[in-house]
Amino acid sequence: MRLLPPAQPDPNLLVGLDACDDAGVYRINDQIALIQTVDFFTPVVNNPYDYGRIAAANSLSDVYAMGGRPLTALNIICFPTARLELSVLAEILKGGADKIKEAGALLVGGHSVDDNEPKYGLAVTGVVHPDRVLTNAGAKPGDVLILTKPLGIGIITTAIKGELATPEEIAEVTEVMAALNKDAAEAMLEVGVNGCTDITGFGLLGHALEMARASGVTMTIFASQVPVLEAARSYVKMGIVPAGTRGNLKYIKPFVDFDPRLDESEQLILADAITSGGLLISVPGEKGPGLVDKLHSSGVTDAVIVGEVNKEGSGRITVTS
Repeated sequence: MRLLPPAQPDPNLLVGLDACDDAGVYRINDQIALIQTVDFFTPVVNNPYDYGRIAAANSLSDVYAMGGRPLTALNIICFPTARLELSVLAEILKGGADKIKEAGALLVGGHSVDDNEPKYGLAVTGVVHPDRVLTNAGAKPGDVLILTKPLGIGIITTAIKGELATPEEIAEVTEVMAALNKDAAEAMLEVGVNGCTDITGFGLLGHALEMARASGVTMTIFASQVPVLEAARSYVKMGIVPAGTRGNLKYIKPFVDFDPRLDESEQLILADAITSGGLLISVPGEKGPGLVDKLHSSGVTDAVIVGEVNKEGSGRITVTS
């Protein structure tokens, strides 16, 4: 059942409702197109300042995935004023403001409502050259796939909610989520790539499947090369798995051919529902190693080749052990 109305035809709408992409893109003139995106969610960590940083980084990520530069941001905040001190709200907003500043964007306003549970995020406007928009429909046979952040974030944040995660694990996953995809985006734009998406709620395999379908190709993911936060491996074997991750795996299974040597815990990690994950970049094979080196020198140290684009097809994915 279609929930959204049909897209309005407009030659300047470069990316809109008909694309399962990261953001909308509208051409202003021959040199400038606007990128527009919005995202917000409930807390994934207990520290309000860190929650603000993470939510802001996540919201800004869609602009980077489209090859753009964020310009302005608006706060979106739901907050239980009768239940929590306003000092908590102040810390959330401070974390978001600091991350917006780090991105080189401007906070220009926002809106708040009273709600039973905190929710925070941003509406972000960015810019990109109309001829240089990156989408998830650009992957081509012969490309390699590069992932810039490790998986397992959703599993560990579930462990945090269950009060199982250690301080060291919390600190590690917080910094992964709070890291902007800015440096990764700048590196890929310098090298030149064919397509990109960021990894969030649908997990690596869900977003890779969207990219494969949009591009009309088949892909292979090399499970052994995918970076994973080590704590997530232990928690998933304990059954500490988000409902969204299990839902992701159930959805993608008809379209993914798993190596039989990969057990369910390994499959769940590849489908993990992530907050503020990395970029999945499709780059010509001959440029792949150079881009990885560029990413590493830019501080994106987890970046690695995790797969390849095989041939034209209906979007099926093969996962090797």
